[in-house]
Amino acid sequence: MTTLGTASQYPTTDDARWEAMRRRDRDLDGAFFIAVRTTGVYCLASCAGRPLRKNVEFHDTRESARAAGFRACLRCQPDQPRETLRWATAPTSLGLALVARSDAGLRLVTLGDDRAALVRDLERRFRAARLVEDAPGLKADLQAVAAEIDGRGAALDLPLDAQGTPLQQAVWAALRAIPAGTTVSYAEVAKAIGRPAAARAVAQACGANPLAVITPCHRVVRADGGLSGYRWGVERKAALLAREARVREAA
Repeated sequence: MTTLGTASQYPTTDDARWEAMRRRDRDLDGAFFIAVRTTGVYCLASCAGRPLRKNVEFHDTRESARAAGFRACLRCQPDQPRETLRWATAPTSLGLALVARSDAGLRLVTLGDDRAALVRDLERRFRAARLVEDAPGLKADLQAVAAEIDGRGAALDLPLDAQGTPLQQAVWAALRAIPAGTTVSYAEVAKAIGRPAAARAVAQACGANPLAVITPCHRVVRADGGLSGYRWGVERKAALLAREARVREAA
């Protein structure tokens, strides 16, 4: 995946733009537009369409493509506003962490062992966004998230921009209020948000949590104390809880 830079770094030759289209380079969506003479549409660099080279022309702007008589592709929707999310990965004691950030704050923190799999998950979640790898620009966020995951820092104080339904947002806020080193049940979280009959919905919101460790869904367990599931692996959940318990006992 190419890191998006300044306008002077965008491909300006037709051959370079064709190569960007062949690799479906999402980082270059909006940097130029591909117009297909046989279908009469114009597309983004990442469009799944596969026209022949002889049928393609390139335009710097969507306005230029429209002026030439082309209409927006229904598949890639090049006229839709596209949010930019910057992302990067960093090693932690629990494997790799992928961090993605909007202008407003952290949108995603995921854990895994395979960088390619983490990136595929990022792309699946945010199909309509422009995804820009930016490790230098996210250095402070990466360090803070890694410190939180590794248990080396104080409470994380970064702006958050997790997207969810009102119920999910309520659950996630309740999770962030659970002190480190303690656990609660799904039913207790349901009561905390004023929905005592919504334990199942709470469990679903925990499963949909986009900010691993930052929103500590690992602190929610079954009523009998069992760990239940964890999107990023029950072993990671057990390790997080054990580490937090040791820190709490030592305090």
